[in-house]
Formats: sequence, structure tokens, C-alpha cells
Amino acid sequence: MPSTHRLDVRDERVVEFCRERHLATLTTLRPDGTPHVVPVGVTLDPAAGLARVITSETSRKARHVAAAGAQGAPVAVCQVDGRRWLTIEGRAVVRSDAATVAEAERRYAERYRTPRPNPARVVIEITVTGLLGGL
Repeated sequence: MPSTHRLDVRDERVVEFCRERHLATLTTLRPDGTPHVVPVGVTLDPAAGLARVITSETSRKARHVAAAGAQGAPVAVCQVDGRRWLTIEGRAVVRSDAATVAEAERRYAERYRTPRPNPARVVIEITVTGLLGGL
């Protein structure tokens, strides 16, 4: 039976929730398969079907994702606000080109605040494969 919590990336409730300022948790997998869960800021680009997390290239989350190679790593990003919640599921890759990093920083600044300068910044770019939530 299909879950009643399945959502579409273009659902206006999803888009609005992802405009509000909510911190999230990103779950990646360690080499031994156990979950690594850390707090992050995340942005959603519904038109492109992408979620983005900015981080340093040396962070464990970036290294876990990079280790998966071009096929990407399975990840989940979860946000909770009282009884409202949203989990973004997808495949993540690390991007380091200047244009992609600048776009991710711009989106982050719109939702949170201008990020501090970081010459080692990369983007964990998540192709959204599913959304679960209670909005």
C-alpha cells in the first residue's frame, strides 16, 4: 500500500516549507555501512529536482559522498518543525566547480544567511528521488 506521506518536489507545501528557515540533518553512509548523521543547512531547487548542502571538501559527509563515485551516494536530508516534517531522499555527488559552488552559496544565503568565506567549499548536490513528509 502506498505511503500517505509521499510528496512531490513541486508541491507548493514542500516549496514553502523549504523556503522557511529550518536546519536539517544529512545522513550519509560510512564505509562500514553505518549511518553518519550531521546537522546542515539545505536548499531545494524544485525545478531542477535538486537539493544542495554546502560544506568543506575535507568534511566526513563530503568524503562519504565522494567515495561513492559518479553513480552517487544514497543520502537523506530531514527537516522537522513541530509536527511538520520533510525528508528528501536522493543520490548525492560532490561538486567543486566555481559556478556550482556560487549558485549553492546564493541559495543558502536566501534561506539562511550569507555563508562565511571558505576556499575549500564544495557542494553536496542531491538528485531528489523521493520525498516523505507531513506538511
